[in-house]
Amino acid sequence: MPGLHNLKPAKNSRKNRKRIGRGNGSGSGTYSGRGSKGQKQRGSVPFLFEGGQLPLIKRLPHMRGFTNIFRIETTPVNLDILEEFRSGSKVTIEKLVEAGVIRKNSPKVKILGDGELTKKLNVTAHAFSKSAKAKIEAVGGSVTIIGLESEESASQ
Repeated sequence: MPGLHNLKPAKNSRKNRKRIGRGNGSGSGTYSGRGSKGQKQRGSVPFLFEGGQLPLIKRLPHMRGFTNIFRIETTPVNLDILEEFRSGSKVTIEKLVEAGVIRKNSPKVKILGDGELTKKLNVTAHAFSKSAKAKIEAVGGSVTIIGLESEESASQ
């Protein structure tokens, strides 16, 4: 039985690398597979280099800018949308999904203060603007931030 010390790949399963520039008898001498003359034969051409023509990245202005890796995606929900809920009810992420206000896989939900609120609601969300928080509490409602209650229970 063969041991681990003499394991080999199966016959013809591995191919020898192509040795270029070793004379015409080898089949890849003279130009060594680089074609004849020019920048591509003699040296390296920078990636996406277009021969001095204005590059594509500069011709398309919408491709400029950068992506902020620290950005926190939120789904905005205004107070005038919360006005549709019954007075005294609890407004949670699940209730907003059921009502069709947000999608099921929406990122964090932030309640914004656009519109008027006349009903007392217990709102639970990931974030609130200052004006939204003030308007909800002014009509006797309560605000619960989703990330905070788990941190408070962990510290106790």
